[in-house]
Amino acid sequence: MDLDAVRTFVAAVAAGRFQDAAVDLSITQQAVSKRIAALEKTLGARLFTRTARGARLTAAGEAFLPHARELLSAEARALASVRTGPLRVDVIGRRLCPATLLREFHEAHPEIALEVVTLFDTAVAALRNASIDATFRALVEVPPDLDAQWVFDEPIELLCGPGHPLAGSASVTPAELAGHRLWLPGMVPGTEWGAYYAAFATAFGLSIDAAGPNFGTEVVLDTIAKSAEVATLLPTGARLRWPAEYDLRRVKLERPVPVYPHSLIWRRDNAHPALKALRTHLGRGTRAAEAWWPGQPSQTVPSTG
Repeated sequence: MDLDAVRTFVAAVAAGRFQDAAVDLSITQQAVSKRIAALEKTLGARLFTRTARGARLTAAGEAFLPHARELLSAEARALASVRTGPLRVDVIGRRLCPATLLREFHEAHPEIALEVVTLFDTAVAALRNASIDATFRALVEVPPDLDAQWVFDEPIELLCGPGHPLAGSASVTPAELAGHRLWLPGMVPGTEWGAYYAAFATAFGLSIDAAGPNFGTEVVLDTIAKSAEVATLLPTGARLRWPAEYDLRRVKLERPVPVYPHSLIWRRDNAHPALKALRTHLGRGTRAAEAWWPGQPSQTVPSTG
């Protein structure tokens, strides 16, 4: 089985659209389509139903997904058993803040071989079996075999269309979001980010709508641009683009400032020579003023995965 095709399938599921998967994988959309078609031919089953708004998994695609992720994990373990090569670091998404931090590290240290991967909820397990060297995650509790370094508090903000009641506000408090529809179709239960937003909603008495298939970020942006009722939440460092005519508004959340607490996590016995350079580069930041994060002031590594 072609593991590049499997990797493309998993990326397409995460992105919601073949176009977005192409951006994440740094290949063309045509290449994504060809890899998916080849994989479907190998499996003898259709994995996606293509629509104008994105790609939806078929029943066969849903059944294959956990096995696809395990195939990629097995590949990573196999490489780890013989490699002495690049520093392998996991990020939640390639358009989010940790990926930017890694790009800045690469620019500062071009001599260090670096490989960026996205393992989602299997990252902690990958640390333990040495298939990756480090991962960026929000902390809860550090197990004895792992170590961690808090890196950055990333503020969360409201994103809404020009007709939304809060569109003209320079800032609002989290409590003022009560009664407004917050749509986050990518808030998957059991994931780290799902747990974060669930805790945020509970803390401030909010209702977050995660219903509906996740067709990708562009569909969310298109929806809120046209709506006077629907808004979404996103981290300030997310690299998103939208047409100028959407006139979307970023509204700060303050008093308190909800932040996503990024930390670098690694296995305590990892002796990769580039890991120390990464840790030194990231350093230790300054806590955001009036910050809120789940479970503060306790800090822990997610136990799942």
